[in-house]
Amino acid sequence: MGRDSAMRSIAAISQFGDVQMIDPREHNFAPSASLTMLERRGTLLRTLREFFFERGFVEVETPLVAPEIIPELHIEPMRVEGGGYLQASPELHMKRLLAAGAQAIFQVTRSFRAGERGQLHNPEFTIVEWYRVGDDLHAGMDLLDALAQTLLGTPLAARTTYAEAFVRTLGISAHSASPQELANVAQEAGVAVPSGFDESDRDEWLNLLLATRVEPQLGVDRPEILYHYPASQSSLAKVVRSPLGYEVAERFEMYYRGVELANGFHELTDAVEQRRRFEEVNAARLKDGRRPLPMPESLLAAMEHGLPDCTGCSLGFDRLVTLALGGTEIGDVMAFPGD
Repeated sequence: MGRDSAMRSIAAISQFGDVQMIDPREHNFAPSASLTMLERRGTLLRTLREFFFERGFVEVETPLVAPEIIPELHIEPMRVEGGGYLQASPELHMKRLLAAGAQAIFQVTRSFRAGERGQLHNPEFTIVEWYRVGDDLHAGMDLLDALAQTLLGTPLAARTTYAEAFVRTLGISAHSASPQELANVAQEAGVAVPSGFDESDRDEWLNLLLATRVEPQLGVDRPEILYHYPASQSSLAKVVRSPLGYEVAERFEMYYRGVELANGFHELTDAVEQRRRFEEVNAARLKDGRRPLPMPESLLAAMEHGLPDCTGCSLGFDRLVTLALGGTEIGDVMAFPGD
């Protein structure tokens, strides 16, 4: 976070209870967020925990460092000296708990992702992740919506399919358009194409158009949940056939004021299919000039033993707090971002 922004959020001389606040322009040890902001963040965190406890969830803790990590194409993990990885998400271990018999669990923890820094990104951040056995896609969206209403004081979220969002914003079918058709839409919309971009890859075009044109229009007045992503972007989600005849991933994401807050899945439980998808990710990483990641055999073993039907979701807590408290970037609500 830029220190100028931090200084705008902290008064040079102000009071927080009996504690006199410190001007970060004069003391480089001072937090970037104001103590008042951090107190309000703590209140939101307490409310979040109460939300889950009231619904019978158990709070759990899992390792921050482990020898395995879930292979993902667009997330680069942090390696630690001596071997192992700082976890980008607690998913691997939480699913092992589900396979061992846990029914409804949540966790508030730190996550780590290399090379992520910006207005809404920090290499180390707070993630909230939860799973409940027996929930399908719609139950998962209901729970996320209820949490947003509790923490943000918002009305019911709008629910929009991925296909509807692309038609509404760009007038094109996200599920059937060819790479060339998507390229034409991008050109007409004035989208800048990054260097090294694979113009033959449909998903890359969809991701580019989503990030630059669709996402900024989502959740303008109230949270909006985007769901039924293309099957090729299923990652860890079940794939089903839509009423229109094409396959879709039972994946959902919440946006508010153009900011992605949460990402959820009606979870894939088939270990063989999950291994195949992880192998595809590693092949894509190699094609992109990056090292493949070790196969998470402990997770696959848990799935082989029997991962129950469930829905899971992860939420970027720093982003939610930023929106809830009127910050302009996540550094406004973090004590020491990128320290």
